[in-house]
Amino acid sequence: MEHVFTKTSRFLSYVLRHQPESIGLTLDNEGWADIGMLIKCAAQHGKRLNCALIETIVDTNDKKRFAISADQKRIRAVQGHSTQQVDICYQEKAPPGILYHGTATRFLDSIFKQGLVAGTRHYVHLSADKSTAIILKIESQLMYEQGFKFHQADNGVWLTKTVPVEYMSVI
Repeated sequence: MEHVFTKTSRFLSYVLRHQPESIGLTLDNEGWADIGMLIKCAAQHGKRLNCALIETIVDTNDKKRFAISADQKRIRAVQGHSTQQVDICYQEKAPPGILYHGTATRFLDSIFKQGLVAGTRHYVHLSADKSTAIILKIESQLMYEQGFKFHQADNGVWLTKTVPVEYMSVI
């Protein structure tokens, strides 16, 4: 059963973060999709979903990637979007003194030349927890004091548009 959950979670990430149009789904500018429409569009593309499965995925996802609206009718990915139709309006928030960013070592040369950039996503993703990101230490308080804006997604992930090289060090 875990394999079904993993495959379904990956499918939801793909359509809710990157390619909703791949199944004919439309997201609003805050990333919300109607759950009934998601189920219908997924079925038309050979993917069986139901409300109970979606709810289980949302409730058990270890990274809390998804949220269901208070009225239980809509679902969204809480961050990580690359689709241009979504522009979630996160509230600006002061970050903790240090944040972390996990990356593969093969990207370090590039990162230390240009800094962390959002690339195809809307934000650079940072974590307050070393166990989820163990490579780069970000001087976030200093950045904030120098005018950089930070936001926090519903699942606790910190977001910012860019992290210049001078605010990073390897752990």
